[in-house]
Amino acid sequence: MSLIALCILAAVMLLLGFEMFLVMGIPSIFAWLIYFPNIPAIAIAQKLLGGVNVGTLLAIPFFIFAADIMSRGSIARRLTDLIKANLGHHRGGIGHTAVGSCMAFGAVCGSAPATVAALGRILHPELVKVGYPEKFTLGLIASSAECALLIPPSITLIIYGWLTGTSIADLFAAGLVVGIVLGAAFMIWVQIMTWWTGAGSLPRARRQDRLLALRDGMVALGMPAIILGGIYGGIFTATEAAAVAVVYALIVEMGLYRSFGIRTLLEVAESSAITNAVIFILLATGSLMSYFITLAQVPATFTQLFAQWQVDWVTFLMLVNVVMFIAGMFIDPNSILLVLVPTFFPVAVALGIDPVHFGIVVCLNICIGMITPPFGLDLFVTASTLKRPVETIIAGIWPFIATNIIVLLLITYVPKISTGILYLIR
Repeated sequence: MSLIALCILAAVMLLLGFEMFLVMGIPSIFAWLIYFPNIPAIAIAQKLLGGVNVGTLLAIPFFIFAADIMSRGSIARRLTDLIKANLGHHRGGIGHTAVGSCMAFGAVCGSAPATVAALGRILHPELVKVGYPEKFTLGLIASSAECALLIPPSITLIIYGWLTGTSIADLFAAGLVVGIVLGAAFMIWVQIMTWWTGAGSLPRARRQDRLLALRDGMVALGMPAIILGGIYGGIFTATEAAAVAVVYALIVEMGLYRSFGIRTLLEVAESSAITNAVIFILLATGSLMSYFITLAQVPATFTQLFAQWQVDWVTFLMLVNVVMFIAGMFIDPNSILLVLVPTFFPVAVALGIDPVHFGIVVCLNICIGMITPPFGLDLFVTASTLKRPVETIIAGIWPFIATNIIVLLLITYVPKISTGILYLIR
C-alpha cells in the first residue's frame, strides 16, 4: 500500500508539472517520514550528498564542458566540412553527411542536445538545398543526434555505469558498435528517401578543398582517438579521459583555431555550470529515491513475481522496452535512468542478462525517448535551434522512430551485437 500511495503522489506531481527533482524527492521524504521514521536525518543528508560524491561522476561535468566549448567553437563545422567534402557529390551524400557528422560530433561531446545545437544550423540549409523535404530534414537532424548518446563518450552510459557498477569502458565499447549500427540504419533510410524524392547532390569538391577539410577535420577527430585510445590502452580512466577532453578542446578551439576568447569561455563555463547543477540535483534526489526503492524491496518483489510467473529474459526485455518507451514520452532521460534502472537491473541480473547488454538496451530506449512526442527533448532543441514549429518536426520524426524501434528489437534479441566486441578487448 505504501508503494502504491507514493507512486500515485509522484504521478500526480508529474501531471501537475512539478520539476523532476521534486517528483523524485518529495515522495522519498514522505517515505522516510511515514514508513521509515527510524532513519536519522543525517542518513538522508548523507544519501543526498553521498549519492553524487562518486569519482566516476566527475566525468559528466568535464564532458559537458568540453561539449559546450566545441558547440561554441568551430569543431562542429570542420567535422561537417570533412564529411561533406568526401560524400557531398554522391546521390544522398548530404543526407549521409548529416548522419555522419552527428556521429562524429557525438564522439567528441557525448550529448544529443549539444549535437543538435551545434550542427542543426549547418546541416539544415544544405539538406533543403539539394531537395530533401523540410519535414524529413528536421526529423533527420533531430534523430541523428541520438547517436551521441551511444557513441563514446556517452553521458547516459556513464550514469548507467554509476547506477549499476558496470564497467564504463565495456559500456563505451558496446555503445560504439551499436551507435554505428543505428547510424547505418539511418543512412539506409536516407538513401531510400533520396531515391523517392529525387534529391540531388553538391558539386564534387576540388582535391585541394578535400585536403584542407581533411587537415582541419583530423584535428577535431583527434579527441575521440585520444579518449578511446587512452581508455583501452590503459593510460587513463574514463573520468581522466573527460578531463583530457576539456584540455584538448581548449587547445584546439582557443589555441589552434582561435574560435573565441576568454570572455566567451567564461560564458560557456557559466552555461555548463548551470547544466551540471541541474543534472547533479537530479542525481542526488534520484539516489535518495533509489535508496527507498531498495528499502521497500521493490526489486526483490519484482524478481520473485517474475520467478513465480516463469518470465524469461525475452518477455522481460519486451516489458522493459514497453515501459521505457511510454516513460520516454513524458519524462526526461536522466530521470528515467534514476527511477527505472534501480528497479529493473536486479531483475535483469537474476534472469542472466549481461549488464552491458542491458545497459545498451536501456540507452537505446533513452535515444527513442529523446525524439518521441509529446515531450522528447531533442524535438524542442531542434525547434529552438532552427526556429521551426515543434509540430513540423513531429510530423517528420515518425519514420525515424520506426527505424529506432527496428534497431532496438535487433539489439534486444541479438545480444552478441552489443557484447561481441567485449571478447576482443578483455
